[in-house]
Amino acid sequence: MAPDQSTPTDPTTQHPRSQPEQSIPHPGLEGQMDPPPDYGQDTYRGSGRLTGKRALITGGDSGIGRAVALAYAREGADVVIVHLPEEQADADETVALVEAAGRKGVSVPGDLREEEFCRQVVQRTVDELGGLDVLVNNAAYQMAVGGIEDLSTEQLLRTYTTNVFATFWLCKAAVPHLQPGSSIINTVSIQAYQPSPSLLDYASTKAALVNFTKNLAQELGEKGVRVNCVAPGPIWTPLIPATMPAEQVGSFGSETPLGRAGQPAELAPAYVFLASQESSYITGERIGVTGGMPMP
Repeated sequence: MAPDQSTPTDPTTQHPRSQPEQSIPHPGLEGQMDPPPDYGQDTYRGSGRLTGKRALITGGDSGIGRAVALAYAREGADVVIVHLPEEQADADETVALVEAAGRKGVSVPGDLREEEFCRQVVQRTVDELGGLDVLVNNAAYQMAVGGIEDLSTEQLLRTYTTNVFATFWLCKAAVPHLQPGSSIINTVSIQAYQPSPSLLDYASTKAALVNFTKNLAQELGEKGVRVNCVAPGPIWTPLIPATMPAEQVGSFGSETPLGRAGQPAELAPAYVFLASQESSYITGERIGVTGGMPMP
């Protein structure tokens, strides 16, 4: 049996140190990747840390979102995931994993660039699960460009609406339902601190979300609602081969001190911690999961 997430292991050899050069159609499915990501299906062991919680996770069909959905379910939470309609196959697999853990799982296809859909998905979560305790704003769009002259207004609007506006809309809709002890967790990125010119629009949205996290945490603190963020480094998800040049995919993650890309399963414990009572005095903070890449 594979070791669980608490078994001491050499982090430099725990996962593959490279992957073949590859390109897959956007938005990308897990089954198209070589090798497939590790989202904890064989290794994550729950211990009841989120028993009875009700979570809404955007981008929950694959990658980091799937790993978080799986971990939350194994920790005792019911889960609603949001995804694009073309990602239904991955979403069905994630829901099956949640249900296999004995929890309720619901998938909601749609486009977070529509404010009304953001309102609807929060209300559906409350209706399906009986309330909302944890909101994970994880869905994001990125597409590498050659430079600012190649960045179309269409792409700029898509990136900001998906990454920033949707987060505002979802939080606005969720706050009236969140009781003391609830959590909002935003996925940011090392790109907020070490931006790549080819990801100019994406990186700037993540910087905006770091600021948003710190700001909203101040507003909601008196309500007993905590707001934090997780900043991944290079993580092996469908977003990578679906949005980056194939030659960059092959060396993805090799620049980290640990010498490899991270796996979604290595992110999930941070999201569990921030959703649990163990982080009761932490709000407005960022947890970096970057393989050693420094962030100021």
